[in-house]
Amino acid sequence: MTAVKICGITRPEDAAAAVEYGASYIGFVLWPNSPRAATLHIVSRIAPALPDHVTPVGVFVNPSIDDISAAADAGIKAAQVHAVAAGVSLKGARVPIIPAVHLSWNGIEPDVDDELILLDAHDPVKHGGTGKKVDWVRAAVVAQSRRVILAGGLTPDNVAEAIQTVQPFAVDVASGVEAAPGVKDPMKLKLFIANALGAQGTLGTQGTKDGHAGTL
Repeated sequence: MTAVKICGITRPEDAAAAVEYGASYIGFVLWPNSPRAATLHIVSRIAPALPDHVTPVGVFVNPSIDDISAAADAGIKAAQVHAVAAGVSLKGARVPIIPAVHLSWNGIEPDVDDELILLDAHDPVKHGGTGKKVDWVRAAVVAQSRRVILAGGLTPDNVAEAIQTVQPFAVDVASGVEAAPGVKDPMKLKLFIANALGAQGTLGTQGTKDGHAGTL
């Protein structure tokens, strides 16, 4: 069963609802330029209270290893990284790194060799949360050899089709379940997760068991 990541969480009640409905990952955008940016204080209020089977993920743009360490202190257990500045190394980070990539003409860019990646629509300014879809047919090719967290333009109406086409490890949504940036719509949230967990995803290394992602 394909797992679900709910991103752009800024309120405890939205995190609680996502967990209740079956999400396996809760994402906190730790980039101040995002309209759904969270703070380390928000993370420290929400992440430690999540059940053990739910992974809190910090979302970063051009972070330093100190940025990731500070977020780990606040409670994140994985770091989703959009872009790394020249000369910056994240080797030795205290939590697993999930690189964010986009489709290129012949594969993905940046051309990382990580086994788990987040695949999103390319936007060098907003770095996600744009509501733009990726090419699902091309994404399916990538998902044949990697664990792909599929993002970009997903909604309650199209998530099942996306899973059936791409067969990703997980799906990721932010704007598609919002009433306003950083504020989730409870009905959209519930319907998105139900439709995702009810879709026919791949089992085994590309999927999850009982809706829970387990260890990254």
